[in-house]
Amino acid sequence: MRIKKRSFIGLLNNNNFVGYTFIFPWIMGFLLFMAIPMIISIFMSFRDYNLIGDMFKYSKFVGLKNYIWLFFKDEKFYASIRVTFFFVLTAVPLRLSFALLVALILNKRGVKTGVYKTIYYLPSIIGSSVAIAIVWREMFGTNGIINKIAYMFGYENTMFTLINNIHTAIWVVILLYVWEFGSSMLIFLAGIQNIPDTYYEAAVVEGAGFWKKLFHITLPLLSPIILFNLIMQTIHGFLVFTQVYIISNGQGSPLKRTLVYALYMYQRAFMYSDMGAASAMAWIMLVIIAGVTGLIFFTSKFWVFYESKEGI
Repeated sequence: MRIKKRSFIGLLNNNNFVGYTFIFPWIMGFLLFMAIPMIISIFMSFRDYNLIGDMFKYSKFVGLKNYIWLFFKDEKFYASIRVTFFFVLTAVPLRLSFALLVALILNKRGVKTGVYKTIYYLPSIIGSSVAIAIVWREMFGTNGIINKIAYMFGYENTMFTLINNIHTAIWVVILLYVWEFGSSMLIFLAGIQNIPDTYYEAAVVEGAGFWKKLFHITLPLLSPIILFNLIMQTIHGFLVFTQVYIISNGQGSPLKRTLVYALYMYQRAFMYSDMGAASAMAWIMLVIIAGVTGLIFFTSKFWVFYESKEGI
């Protein structure tokens, strides 16, 4: 029995080979930058390693010591959790509310949506950059424009800034986060424009006004989009780092009021050379995000509307 050899051209024509060829870069990126680092991270969370020398040779197995120390001895760990939850519970609803408001405005006829969508989306592209964070820090700093405006209106304490005040520092970061609402806005706008006009026409015939159409048509039919944006922005909020690092000079100042979880994890790893505790923190955050996401999915059955019972 002769086995027919497949030619190279025939191999190229194989759909599976072509598909795997196109996704190969993604697979390599996932393995090199996601899967392998995650395996190393969970390995290091049970060891004591100070970043000096080979991590497999110079690290020491300590079991659950890193987790126990974080939960029972590290006060900054709980401070970072409190700051992070306050940030997420405040910044995410504000960003989504503002994004939805702008989407509703841009959906009106007569508005040049193409130009305005570009303008509103730009902060989402550049907002997380180091350059914008530096501009934000200088703008709210001692010699920044906000302080100069306050001085023009008679506020003479030029040493006061919103960044170094324990009550307002976190709000500077929240304001920057809310300012980057463009991506959520575009998703909301696409969802609104996908709602059939016949629903609104029928509502107008029945005498419904703006608010009734909003709460009885727009929001219910937009609820799956709201769920998607809520989950994505919540995850993004828990992982906020760049803006806080730049604005607080990597310290989480003043008095740890801007010490978000990701920043403290960075400090434990690269300022305190405690890679074991930092790795443990990473997996604790994974559990927290999974728990919050699961809670959102669980509650979604009470407020998310689907066109069919199967959710399709």
